[in-house]
Amino acid sequence: MSNRNSIHSLMLVLSLCANCLMALPATAMAYPPSNNTVYSVRSFPATTTTRRDLTRESVSTDVQSDSDWGGIENLIVPQTKSQAEKDAEAKAQQEEETRKQAQEQAARQAQTRAAQKEEANRSAERTAITPPASKTGQAVAEYAMQFSGYPYVYGGNQPSGWDCSGFVQYVFAQFGVSLPHQSGSQMNVGSPVASLAEAQPGDILANGSHAAIYIGNGMVMNAMSPSQGTGVAPVSMVMYGSYAIRRIV
Repeated sequence: MSNRNSIHSLMLVLSLCANCLMALPATAMAYPPSNNTVYSVRSFPATTTTRRDLTRESVSTDVQSDSDWGGIENLIVPQTKSQAEKDAEAKAQQEEETRKQAQEQAARQAQTRAAQKEEANRSAERTAITPPASKTGQAVAEYAMQFSGYPYVYGGNQPSGWDCSGFVQYVFAQFGVSLPHQSGSQMNVGSPVASLAEAQPGDILANGSHAAIYIGNGMVMNAMSPSQGTGVAPVSMVMYGSYAIRRIV
């Protein structure tokens, strides 16, 4: 009896709801409503499978073969060297620098030895030059010409290096004649010669700035400059302005 009453009550409620819906105005049933309310509708695709192991971690991902990931797949990561490798490279570099320094030092020492040997040979040649026994002007000129190529050193008066008046002083000293070192003082030694046309080999040509030994034919033997050294030159090229011609022997 109670079931029949429940069914009767349910039917009564459904009938009342139907009547209420029929009583609503048409505008109330419109969709979407006119009061600017925004509705969102989402649909889901149907699926026939259900993943049961929802707590299992994914270990792979499928990626399309034509996907562009900005070149990350070609990224080259530099290798980091260990401290041992760095120490080995530093040691090798130091050994190479030491080897180069040793080679450079050996090359410099070889050059020094060669220069010393050459200087010794020159010294031997210089000491081998012996003045002739005769003390004539021609002998002085011939002796002076043997020093061609010897170095010019300002203030010097030896074969290792001399200036113009030091060269004249040294040559005449080998013949037992003592001369002053200054070219201006050498203008006043011996006896005067009137002109170059009357000059003879062995005469001195001197002024306040230069001194030379005449060898004939308008030429003199003289120490000229550090770059030119000792050699033969025309009188017109080395004697500027006026000069004195003096005969010593």
